[in-house]
Amino acid sequence: MIKNKYSFIALIIFLFVGPFIFPNATITEMLIFGIVAISTNIMLGYTGMLSFGQALFFGTSAYISGLMLLGGFPLLLAIPVATLGSFIISLFVGYFCVKREGLYFICLTFAFNQMFYFIAYVWHEVTGGEDGLVGIERPAYIDSQLTFYIFTAIMFLFAVIALYKIVTSPLGLIFKLIRENASRAEAIGYNVRFYKLISFSIASTFTGLAGSLYVLIHRMVPIDQIHWLKSGDIIFMTLFGGVGSFLGPLIGVVGYIWLSDTFSIIWARWPLIMGVIFAIVVLYFRGGVSELLENLFKKYKSITRKNENEQNIKDKKLN
Repeated sequence: MIKNKYSFIALIIFLFVGPFIFPNATITEMLIFGIVAISTNIMLGYTGMLSFGQALFFGTSAYISGLMLLGGFPLLLAIPVATLGSFIISLFVGYFCVKREGLYFICLTFAFNQMFYFIAYVWHEVTGGEDGLVGIERPAYIDSQLTFYIFTAIMFLFAVIALYKIVTSPLGLIFKLIRENASRAEAIGYNVRFYKLISFSIASTFTGLAGSLYVLIHRMVPIDQIHWLKSGDIIFMTLFGGVGSFLGPLIGVVGYIWLSDTFSIIWARWPLIMGVIFAIVVLYFRGGVSELLENLFKKYKSITRKNENEQNIKDKKLN
């Protein structure tokens, strides 16, 4: 949860300072996957549903947006249509997936992800197959790196505010109740499957929104963006940042993309390093990096407060 205004201020500062720290393409990618991770946390952290199918919605939306742009449709139409497409697909996929729980739910989301990946892989005439969908151009008004970043940042803020409104609403409380005790939620009258479907659709729709923006970064849709391994990356980012806080997954996205970019330059087998880091986080920092930073901040405040009290006592003795 965003506990106070300082978290929002820190987010705004990051949006302004980010382009001076990271390359434009990198910081833009961080914001796009920030939408994905924060929305995935609605399903994973708030409702307790682990899905290995989020790349399905990310990649499908990217294809829809890319195809519409190639067809001459305006971007401001392509984004909502692609997002709406993700929402409709999420209702269809989610209807079957929420009928099962735990491992079976995970397997179903994985199966649907691979099904859509295979369709994209063999439908070469539409998706470009293994070569991906190429030749996509940005509209003139966001053709520069700066204007595209500003546009992405605005979309990011819109998504974050909308998702925050959801988790702080009565609907968000129902999600938490289902996560803590689904049987009790059902006993007091809530249709657990229905609310799980809502949570699944919210996460998938905003993931689709991010996918419709991703196509503009490299002006193409790589086939790997709809592969289940991308779903694994999304889960990694979310858990790495921490599912216990609203903005925690964003920290995970920034850390994951920065570390992967850095290690990939140093060593060709960089995924081994990322695997070790992920194992350490899961074993020793169950709340992710955000919980670690929060604990360090609390310890710093405690030490500062203790030093101030000691100094006040000394001043009183001297007086």
